[in-house]
Amino acid sequence: MTKTVLVTGGTGFLGIQLILQLLQQGYVVRTTMRSIKSKNKIINTLQDNGITKFDNLHFYEADLASDNNWETAMMNVDYVFSVASPVFFNKPDNEADAIRPAVEGIVRILRLANKAHVRRVVMTSNFGAVGFSKKVHDVATTENDWTDENQSGMSIYEKSKLLAEKAAWQYIERPDVDLEFATVNPVAIFGPSLNGHFSGSFDLLTNLLNGSEKFLVNIPLNIVDVRDVADIHIRAMITPEANGQRFIASADGQISMLEIAELLKEKCPDIAEGIPSHQMPNWFIKMTALFNNQAQEGKLFLDMNRNVSNQKAKSVLGWHPIADNSKIILDSVDSMTEHGAL
Repeated sequence: MTKTVLVTGGTGFLGIQLILQLLQQGYVVRTTMRSIKSKNKIINTLQDNGITKFDNLHFYEADLASDNNWETAMMNVDYVFSVASPVFFNKPDNEADAIRPAVEGIVRILRLANKAHVRRVVMTSNFGAVGFSKKVHDVATTENDWTDENQSGMSIYEKSKLLAEKAAWQYIERPDVDLEFATVNPVAIFGPSLNGHFSGSFDLLTNLLNGSEKFLVNIPLNIVDVRDVADIHIRAMITPEANGQRFIASADGQISMLEIAELLKEKCPDIAEGIPSHQMPNWFIKMTALFNNQAQEGKLFLDMNRNVSNQKAKSVLGWHPIADNSKIILDSVDSMTEHGAL
């Protein structure tokens, strides 16, 4: 019997990739969006990427801040992907205003999924909930690690994802909840866009290439292809052993900003002219962090352990990354060029 899957936030960089892969695998897919007017964008994107029949795709207007339409969207659904995050059209006045919608949003999804007798919810969390506080570099960061919610240098967005995931696990442990649950915790998401919409991680490449940065900040990074993140979500949905588990989504190893700069200069010289030639010393970032919030984030990225394990996704889910770090970066830049983002 064909299974029905609900994807929240279907217009997003990851959400549309999930919808594409689910349709390719024969699932009935429902997706939510804040405005039903966005459905044509999804249909056009899927058509451009080989989907010709839309009998198995259904749209619902729903917002994480309200119960409206969620019960209808979840009726007779087998699985839910909680991908959508609250969107702020104006910067919140304080941290609580940013965190509360994220926490309330995932609890709303879980509560209504439990009420609708959904079998399993897979939540898109974030590596910021896992590894931002681990500073020991000779021991791998794994899904057993949690970021300290008071970690200096962590953005409000990352903190909201951390507290939302904690709230989700607390809800799942309630005695009145009969719901399977897993999280996927991606590192910085790159890879080809299906329609010219990119994740926030792409700001790193944009700023590197457009000449706005005067100095190269050589921080190490863990990155992942969006196609792999979607694949891990689907595997976490259907693998029995995935229930109650977290899965880091990351390509093998790491890549530094200096390595990215050198790669782009070698492989994409026609667009690499804006890459700065001078490197900002790490000691300067750490010193500046004493009185500058942006530098505090840079210091955090320098200090945190980038020895990140993706072994659990491989062993439990049978997953293997589609690309190495260099290919992910080059595919990302090719996609940005194709869609006029550079």
